[in-house]
Amino acid sequence: MSTLPNTRPKALLALAAVCLLWGTTWVASKEGTRHIPALQLAGMRQLAAGILYVCFFLYKKTPLPSGKEWRAVLLLSFLNFVMSNGLSTWGVNYISAGLGSIMGAIFPLWLVVIGFFTQKERMPGKAISGLLLGFGGVCIIFYDHLKDFLDPDFRFGILLSLIATWTWAFATLYTKQQATRFNPYFSLGIQMFLSGLLLTVFTQATGWSIPFTAISCNAWMVIGYLVFFGSVLSFIAYLYALQHLPTEQASIYAYVNPVVALLFGALLFDERITVFILGGGAVTLLGVWMVNKAFSAERRTETQP
Repeated sequence: MSTLPNTRPKALLALAAVCLLWGTTWVASKEGTRHIPALQLAGMRQLAAGILYVCFFLYKKTPLPSGKEWRAVLLLSFLNFVMSNGLSTWGVNYISAGLGSIMGAIFPLWLVVIGFFTQKERMPGKAISGLLLGFGGVCIIFYDHLKDFLDPDFRFGILLSLIATWTWAFATLYTKQQATRFNPYFSLGIQMFLSGLLLTVFTQATGWSIPFTAISCNAWMVIGYLVFFGSVLSFIAYLYALQHLPTEQASIYAYVNPVVALLFGALLFDERITVFILGGGAVTLLGVWMVNKAFSAERRTETQP
């Protein structure tokens, strides 16, 4: 991808903003779950951000999805936001923000696992090596948390985070297989709106919520941060970086986010940063990098004439 000289510094600045903002959303979600039930928090965040996105595209007179495209939008809304974002937000209520971010970063490893059962083509050797290395890093991380597995809340948080990464992986594969001509950015806004509406109605109906009047000022600040910085500004910055930087360079945010979450989690919540977490996290992210590198090389080969 060619980048104009005058746009590259802005694109790098936008990418740096993405690395910082998306990394801090884990910490903000952790803080939010201290004041608001996790699924209510996720629903409010998604609904508010979705309304902003949808209103913008309707103002730009962007056409709504066609009949068949709604099926993909509805399924991705459930996988991407109800399950993945909703459960990962719920998960950090029981585990640290740093650990939650590392769990979220391993979803490319699940793409390799799913590929073993669904793809007829031979899996790239670098992807298999990355898979083994990545899960080896996870084992190193959890060696430091063996005693924590005696706590049922910790086990529940890990399970929620795992399911969140699985659904994100399935959503990624579905998006690749069911790609349509419908505006993907408008689709993302509709997905946020629908999932936010569903989660809000669900939490209100089941009692997994608190009255809006009982939400503290600190909690409203967290919601505002997650909406404007975590869902709107960061996404705009990411799109700008993606348009003006090579895809491999723009994807570096996935490796920086856990580092940001670990640092801010330690500063704000006194979350432990041990040698096992640092070493295991580095090994895990190296494995994820190898998987991404293998698939990007495969895509380049497929597109060559």
